[in-house]
Amino acid sequence: MPHPTSLDEIIGIESIKLGFFKEVQQTISELRASNIELEQKRQDIQAILNGIPDVMAVLTLDYEILSVNNAFHERYPDVAPRGRTCHQIFKGQGTPCPHCSLTQAMEGAGRVCRHLEIMVFHGEKRQIECTASLMRDAHGAPNRVILLQRDVTLEKQYQAQYLQAERMATIGVLAEGVAHEINNPLTSISGFAEAMAHRMERLAMCPDQDSIAPEFMELFGEYLEIILKECNRCSEIVRNLLTFGHRDVRAYSIVDLNDVVHNCLQLLHPRLSRLPRGVIKLHLSEKQPYVLGHPGELMQVILNLVLNALYAVMDSGEIAIHTAVEGRLVLLKVIDTGHGIPKEILDKLFDPFFTTKPAGQGIGIGLSTCYNIIKNHGGEISVDSTYTEGACFETVLPYCVE
Repeated sequence: MPHPTSLDEIIGIESIKLGFFKEVQQTISELRASNIELEQKRQDIQAILNGIPDVMAVLTLDYEILSVNNAFHERYPDVAPRGRTCHQIFKGQGTPCPHCSLTQAMEGAGRVCRHLEIMVFHGEKRQIECTASLMRDAHGAPNRVILLQRDVTLEKQYQAQYLQAERMATIGVLAEGVAHEINNPLTSISGFAEAMAHRMERLAMCPDQDSIAPEFMELFGEYLEIILKECNRCSEIVRNLLTFGHRDVRAYSIVDLNDVVHNCLQLLHPRLSRLPRGVIKLHLSEKQPYVLGHPGELMQVILNLVLNALYAVMDSGEIAIHTAVEGRLVLLKVIDTGHGIPKEILDKLFDPFFTTKPAGQGIGIGLSTCYNIIKNHGGEISVDSTYTEGACFETVLPYCVE
């Protein structure tokens, strides 16, 4: 006959159940606290990632996007990234990009890889630095890739400006030495020209000076005047070289840019007379293009631009010189129909000692000097060219009301 269950036995079973339920409740409470802590950590991590201004994405080893930060949605609005590959979203193509930083990171056994890409946002080209790094699981095996996209366009522009400033500082040091060497022969030329001018005055008072043709005396006197005038201008250029980049604005005066163009062409008349007529066409502003500047320096700029254009067109092309007043700006354009400038060297034209001319025909300081002069005048100078189709040098200066 079965033994009847006693009260002590019943109480013992309930006690065991009660202890089990208490353990379950405690475990559930610990799990809830752990989940709250994990959620808080997840939110903290997500807040940190969302605070990063660079676009960030976590991808699988098959280039599929798993998660992104807020910067991604700001740069790529209305794009659902989950489940799509990076090359589909960033490049709109079905295969990984050439030189992909993600591929390089996976092939480089965990090495952080960077690659500069040119991307278009809202019709504007931007320079984007893509950085990829592998993420690993608890066993050290790679299982994810983190990708960062950083817009470095502004930094690259600042770097270019810094390098240009460094080049200008270098040319300033070298210019000082060159100026001293030029000054000695220039002084001799100027001295002999002045002596010849005095001899011309004495020759005019000679009793038998009628034997000399009057037109010869007039032409010879004009040539001497030009020589002296250009010697004085060269002396001014030498002084500018000695104080390269430290011009005194108080020495500036109001200059009509049209007059500077005419004076420049008059100086080039001997050379232009050997070329076909009409090689230079003038389109000068009816409204006087007044600027506050140094006439000698501005003539130096126009001479350099016109001489470069003459070299480009050789004997079979045309040069157009434009001046215009647009609002508070004065524009000067020198356009030629020459052989043009290759795209890869356009950004080097204003570098000191860079030249496309053969050895012995140029040392590459003309355009860099023009750049410095225009900058000191508060203006800008730029170039636009299509190879084999000519070039256009544009100078912009502040307009000055007389």
